[in-house]
Amino acid sequence: MTKVEVFAPAKINLALHVTGQRADGYHLLDTLVGFADIGDRITLHSEWLPKSFEVTGPEAVPELESDHNIMWHAAMKFWQPDTALSMQLEKHLPMASGIGGGSADAAATYRGLLLLRAAVEGRNTPRDPTPDDAHAMLEIGADVPMCVLSDPARVRGIGEQIEPIPDLHPYPIVLVNPRVQVSTPAVFKKLATKDNPGLDPWPDSFEDRDAVLDWLGAQRNDLQDAAVQDCPTIAMVLGALEQSGTCRLARMSGSGATCFGLFDRVHKAEAAADAIRAAHPDWWVQSGRLNGGRRAVPQLIRSTT
Repeated sequence: MTKVEVFAPAKINLALHVTGQRADGYHLLDTLVGFADIGDRITLHSEWLPKSFEVTGPEAVPELESDHNIMWHAAMKFWQPDTALSMQLEKHLPMASGIGGGSADAAATYRGLLLLRAAVEGRNTPRDPTPDDAHAMLEIGADVPMCVLSDPARVRGIGEQIEPIPDLHPYPIVLVNPRVQVSTPAVFKKLATKDNPGLDPWPDSFEDRDAVLDWLGAQRNDLQDAAVQDCPTIAMVLGALEQSGTCRLARMSGSGATCFGLFDRVHKAEAAADAIRAAHPDWWVQSGRLNGGRRAVPQLIRSTT
């Protein structure tokens, strides 16, 4: 048996500008994404287990264990259907929360399948991704290609134009979701305008990490106001982050309802998270660091014949 484990990090839209809409209805975005060391865990086995797909973890829900799961979509595109494959998902990210949980799971599945295929075939390294892979990933979901990389990037178009950002500081971060799901189509429908300016140019260098926060603070999430109209609780989440007194930037990620707060010290982020949990025990609250996507490299755990 061969087993591969992959971390699927939360994707954070640090800024998200809606810059247009194509004739086919797809919205054009200009977004800066980072990845946290908070996420799901995927395990892939090259044999049939008693359950070929199992979901566990604190955010597991029955509807995830179906052949409509986005992980199965990835498996059908990148694994030979006549070859044994079982998958396990340890779910830590809430569903439909604006931090790319499903896309991260599909991207982790793809990364893991490349390594699993190489191990099964007796190769030391997986094959390189191909342009066909990138096209297939975009068909699975617009966020999947950026989640495959799981490194800070500026992403434009519908998710296919990815420009790595090499020097984003690993800020301590707090993620908060009020356990309310927001309809992405409804949020886009409420947008006052869909033809907004893109992000400011990313500077060649910053004086210090505070300057990066200043740059981020000058950007926007164009979906935030529309999401607050649909879900006023998001305003409460942003207020809870800002009221910590040490949060340097509070903003919604994606189309919500998860919001993030950036901090300059780990202990400040952890204290803010503890305070929000105490005040709102029914909310999902996690603290960690940006750039945790680097843990997403798949690990070959065991290979036996």
